[in-house]
Amino acid sequence: MLKIGLTGGIATGKSTVSRLFRERGIPIIDADLIARTVVGPGGKAIEGVRAAFPKCFVGDVLNRPALGREIFHDEAKRQQLNQLMHPAIREEMNEQMRTYEASGEPVVILDIPLLFEGTMLDLVDYSVVVYCREEIQLMRLIERNGLTKEEALARIRSQIPIEDKKHQADFLINNNGALGDLPPQINRLVEQFQTIQKEGD
Repeated sequence: MLKIGLTGGIATGKSTVSRLFRERGIPIIDADLIARTVVGPGGKAIEGVRAAFPKCFVGDVLNRPALGREIFHDEAKRQQLNQLMHPAIREEMNEQMRTYEASGEPVVILDIPLLFEGTMLDLVDYSVVVYCREEIQLMRLIERNGLTKEEALARIRSQIPIEDKKHQADFLINNNGALGDLPPQINRLVEQFQTIQKEGD
């Protein structure tokens, strides 16, 4: 089974690309979704996170905005949270991959926002980066989240620059243009993935 890591920068359009891959019948393993479940009630990481960040919980429920405020400007706390969550996220991603492989899926996409920043790169065979110019990224983020320019820039600058991610990628998806420019790029990539997978069998 071919494992493709999908990433990008904030507001570059990765979620839209992920949806288009899903519409083409390729299974998606969503790291963000898994991150929510591992700190949900009964989740694999909830006890550790609650012990480290008790003020961010109301009973068994994590107040995600409060946690975000606590870690956003504190690199040490952000690293601590990652160390608590990443093993549980990784374990769940591996479980889902085994399930898809057992069912005979030829290709699976791992949607990982922090693929290059984090510890998940070894899980994938190839990487795909969704990119757009920073001024487009900034405009989309301000419009989507109702942020000031300074707030939006702070979020963009908290990640590896999208230009650096472009240089690390095995495949690129250009999202500088209109929504209609994406499906042809997705179709070409799906064909490439299927070819690579068949050659690897």
